[in-house]
Amino acid sequence: MDETMGRRQIIYWRMLAAMFGQQEQAPNLEKLAHETVAELGMPGLLLRPDISTDNFLQRFPEYFDEMDLKLGEPGEPLRRAVIASHLLLNSFGPFTQQETVTAAQYSQWLRTVEFLERALGYEKGSLRGQGPGASVSPEHGRALPSPEICLATRELEQSLIDRMRLAELLQDRQLARQLTPSIGLVEQLLRQKGNISGVALEEAKRLIRTYVAELAEILRLEVQRAPAGKIDRSVPPRRTARNLDVKRTVWRNLPNYDPESRKLLVDQLYFKPHGRKKLPMDLIVVADQSGSMVNAMVHCTILASIFASLPHVTAHLIAFDTRILDLTPHIHDPFEVLIRTELGGGTMINNALQFAREKIREPRRTALVLITDFYEGGSDQELLGTINSLVQSGVHFFPVGAVTSSGYFSVNQWFRTKLKEMGRPILTGTPQKLIRDLKQFIVI
Repeated sequence: MDETMGRRQIIYWRMLAAMFGQQEQAPNLEKLAHETVAELGMPGLLLRPDISTDNFLQRFPEYFDEMDLKLGEPGEPLRRAVIASHLLLNSFGPFTQQETVTAAQYSQWLRTVEFLERALGYEKGSLRGQGPGASVSPEHGRALPSPEICLATRELEQSLIDRMRLAELLQDRQLARQLTPSIGLVEQLLRQKGNISGVALEEAKRLIRTYVAELAEILRLEVQRAPAGKIDRSVPPRRTARNLDVKRTVWRNLPNYDPESRKLLVDQLYFKPHGRKKLPMDLIVVADQSGSMVNAMVHCTILASIFASLPHVTAHLIAFDTRILDLTPHIHDPFEVLIRTELGGGTMINNALQFAREKIREPRRTALVLITDFYEGGSDQELLGTINSLVQSGVHFFPVGAVTSSGYFSVNQWFRTKLKEMGRPILTGTPQKLIRDLKQFIVI
């Protein structure tokens, strides 16, 4: 190993030690790294994780071009190693682990990540999931980061937002526009919407509306793609060329075959049935307002608005914690529904189901979606009895514990077992299963 390679390794090992706050356990690495930087004639501030890239460049603007590493081009490997360690340390180092994060620190982090993207040859915003989603053509000279790096950066950003003084950030429109709408951010905004006003409230509503609109488009496509219910053969098929049943038509007309002309004389055409009776249906969505249920509540609120737009569907939306809130008048506007919810802690599920029961007109034409973690504030036995009576009456009951693509979610194990025995297992996971089940019941 030559001396340059050895010093590069020292720089990177020192970076890892600093990233995990272990400099004191590696004093030799710290000393050798500072000696290397001094020999290169570079400022020692590059090794300090508390000095942001922006602050460093304000003091040493001559290093701006050097921040663009342009991997693959010839250059001084040791200098590039020092710059790379600075950018990585500022993007993922000790500062990102602080208990609280200010708006200014978040802004500095965004700028550092932009420098890191530029240095690695990525499109601006690509590490945070805001860049182009397809491969970039060679003439652009830009690469795409690996999914693992993108995921780690997005998760880190969400963690920063969770620890940030969000009201302070939202007061700055320019900074607020750099936030990436996500379910975690929506939850934070819903929790704090009562404590913010003016510009901050406007930006909060904009972010929630943006996220809802993007998710609604995705779910609308999922609803369209999901398989529908069984074909109702009592519905006469449409007599169009697309529906022509060629095999059946030939088979039924075989007695009319003329051997002399070698032609099949067709007396009757047969068509494939595609019809499904669109009977009047009722959809009742009962959503737990507790903070742990935000993800499922957002998804199911949007799904309710999609199904409520069908002319043969009458939909109701009920939110609850220890109180009950009938949000049916706003069911066509998921944003308005979410703004009106109050994330709470207590849950009286049985009371909400009793309220929903009053909305049921014809049980066999009613789908009831209950979104909760099933940690009941009252009697578990009484709640199970209410659910059982609804199922026995013919109501199509859909218990939803979580609608999310990843992460552990806690659902009351007793109810998980009992509802599975009842033939109504609690749905957790992606929304596709709920969409498929609802579409089997509600004809679109």
